[in-house]
Amino acid sequence: MVVAASKAGEDMARVEMYATMFCGYCARARALLQRKGVAFEEIDVLEDPSRRPEMVERAGGRTTVPQIFIDGKHVGGSDELAALDRSGKLDPLLGLAPP
Repeated sequence: MVVAASKAGEDMARVEMYATMFCGYCARARALLQRKGVAFEEIDVLEDPSRRPEMVERAGGRTTVPQIFIDGKHVGGSDELAALDRSGKLDPLLGLAPP
């Protein structure tokens, strides 16, 4: 599922999030990305269990959700995404601010 947002544009990063619908950490990450106005692809690993092994491989063995990727680079889960935001490093990764 692709979640669109109003600020999404050509220079925006491609964001993928492996998640489940009933995960609190997933909801936190989803809300942060939506507040930023970022479009992202959400891959529900409960709806499509065949995608879980792909997530684990891409995330270096991590099995928990969410697992978030920005332009193909693994950034971690909800806590790591929030830490990037607090440190001011998330917006440049998302293409919302100059690097």
